Amino acid sequence: MKKLFFVLVCVMAVVLFTSCEKKDEKGTLKVAMITSQGGLGDKSWNDSGYQGLLKAKEELDIEIRVIEPRDVAEGEKFLNDLAQLGYDLVITMEYAHGDVLKEIAPKYEDTFFAIFNQVVEVPNVVSVVYGEHEGSFLAGALAAMMTVDTSISGINADKKIGFIGGFQSPGIDKFLVGYREGARYIDKDIQVVVGYANSFGDPNKGREIASAQISNGVDIIYSVAGGTGLGVFEEAENRGVYAIGVDTDQDYLNPGVILTSMMKKVDLSIYEIIKLLNEEKLEENTVINPGLAEDGVGLTDMKYTKNIIPSGYLRILDQIKNDIINNKIKVTDITAN
Repeated sequence: MKKLFFVLVCVMAVVLFTSCEKKDEKGTLKVAMITSQGGLGDKSWNDSGYQGLLKAKEELDIEIRVIEPRDVAEGEKFLNDLAQLGYDLVITMEYAHGDVLKEIAPKYEDTFFAIFNQVVEVPNVVSVVYGEHEGSFLAGALAAMMTVDTSISGINADKKIGFIGGFQSPGIDKFLVGYREGARYIDKDIQVVVGYANSFGDPNKGREIASAQISNGVDIIYSVAGGTGLGVFEEAENRGVYAIGVDTDQDYLNPGVILTSMMKKVDLSIYEIIKLLNEEKLEENTVINPGLAEDGVGLTDMKYTKNIIPSGYLRILDQIKNDIINNKIKVTDITAN
């Protein structure tokens, strides 16, 4: 009997030791985020991603770290370093890291990586590709309806609307094409004046390009340029015209000037990815496609401009949104294979 009791005690000790060992091996989930150009404080893309990270830290009790590279080329170093430091998930907000991630991710099979606006076909990379073209179609439709309505203060007789991108690239031009198609869905004679700042963190450059566009007859500018857009909004306000924000709800930055913002809900995407990983439900080769139907993109509720935008225009936008979701309106995605 004593021998049997001793054996049972030993077995129980082994089981408890094994359980504790597994728990210790798992430990607290470690998640790192590498910002894109402009870093935190852009009140746009990076800040929205950071909010998702903070929400996960608070609700899921994870360990987080944020890296703000001085240059895009530092991406390879940080992706490698964070994986070597044992982070369970490394999120990069930088589009330009796509190619280097294809080389780095296979070296660290125990680490998940996440990237946005492109698909990286490596098992341990989570790719999130938004329907920016769909949301931008709505932004273009709204801009077109407004720019031909000279009864609205600040609107001139020219059928011109503006677009300012951070860099010219397929990822940014995806917004542009949807915006242009939405505008011309309303009025085929709408002209879209395009400029690129070659920066996501230069408000002065945004202000300069916006000023030139406004002088050329533009009265509504869609800024897809991160922190550069802050200068666009300021110039729009100074010149008595309008702007459209991007990535997050920027309407509050210049109330009554920013008609709406085309939101990409990256904060929700990041939180959901971390939640899945924390629950050990995140699968390899995961590709997420949040569009209008999934409420992954869309316009704000226009809290500060509902008194400026005619209610009939809002009803038209609702119908257009439903038609896109139901495939009655096809919006071009220039990044689709």
